[in-house]
Amino acid sequence: MKTFTVAILGCGNRGAQTYGALMHMRPEEFEIVALCDRNAERLHSFGERFSVPPQDRFADEEKFLESKRADLLVIATMDRDHVREGLRALALGYDILLEKPITDSEEECRALLAAQKKYGGKVLVCHVLRYAPAFKKAGELLREGRIGKLVAIQALEQVAYWHVAHSFVRGNWHSREETAPMILAKCCHDLDLLQYYAGARAKSVSSVGELSHFKEENAPEGAAMRCLECKYIETCPYSAKRIYLDDFKKKGRPAQEWPFSQVTSAYPMSETDLTKALKEGPYGRCVYHSDNDVVDHQLVEIVFENGVKANLTMMGFTAEGGRIMRFFGTHGEIVLDEAADTLALKIFGMRPILYKISELGDVESGHGGGDSGLISDLYAVLSGEEVGATSLEASVESHLMAYAAERSRLQGGEKIELH
Repeated sequence: MKTFTVAILGCGNRGAQTYGALMHMRPEEFEIVALCDRNAERLHSFGERFSVPPQDRFADEEKFLESKRADLLVIATMDRDHVREGLRALALGYDILLEKPITDSEEECRALLAAQKKYGGKVLVCHVLRYAPAFKKAGELLREGRIGKLVAIQALEQVAYWHVAHSFVRGNWHSREETAPMILAKCCHDLDLLQYYAGARAKSVSSVGELSHFKEENAPEGAAMRCLECKYIETCPYSAKRIYLDDFKKKGRPAQEWPFSQVTSAYPMSETDLTKALKEGPYGRCVYHSDNDVVDHQLVEIVFENGVKANLTMMGFTAEGGRIMRFFGTHGEIVLDEAADTLALKIFGMRPILYKISELGDVESGHGGGDSGLISDLYAVLSGEEVGATSLEASVESHLMAYAAERSRLQGGEKIELH
């Protein structure tokens, strides 16, 4: 069995804490040999954790990308850095595990695909839900024709009130100028699944959505600029104390776990570390006094070339997270509800067949088991045994749908024709 060497560019929640940790647990398959991150504390923490020598830890991307340092490069930086880094990596001869989204630019998307074809490197995009047992099972039932011909799909992405505040008001994806649109950053998973389930390319897309709540004018009277100084600290649902400090205690003060690991890179983290970060960093800001400008909800309508229709609702105002998908066929329907832990097959005139999502396979890793499923598939791709369900070429389609959805939203819901 070949052991593939790995270099990680971007040692945050996805690059090191998720993919790096999963690879580190498979020493016979992967060996992490180099790291690059601008955050010195994070670089040291994961360097020690993965036993990467100090001379192979880089704070400077330019120096890191001067030469090829491993078989595989994990690119898990900010969205708008991906293609620039990916082009250099392919030219150096790397295979790539690329965090989604690929980019917010259609031109860049096509440029990366052209470079892959030129240099021949393998590129697997982290659309991890394709590898999660529940979503794989739904695909199997559809392909088996259990509900007849698929007519339409209804999808709800419950972002959850605290998650929209964490990632899209206070966090890395709060600004349209700095990152991809929220429909791409949050829902490229969903768009990828819709295209996969429909079994055809999208013909047209239309979309509406806006930033409706997280604005200055909606702040409670007398709200402070930072949560830990605010009189609403115990009552506001978006209070950083409630979302981070209180939940950190409820979860038994984990050494490093998302979303706390986004707030502080200290390892092992403590209540003191979290408190300091909330007093000084972006995650302690009032959600009504932040500099965010991305949507907090968006609706998308899609017509595919084979006649299948789909609608996707990305909703920040939900009590809990998890996706709900309903598939409507000529002889039945399928209902996948992550929060309820159920996948229901309802063939017309027959008793429903219920599957517990938690019993369909390994769902312990993130994204319902999709994270570990991706790393398993990655090894098969690198070994030449598989092409990979989320190859770069397969993943471009969902991005084209997202670009069209955002153009439509900005044009008041106008229908955008694709291809």
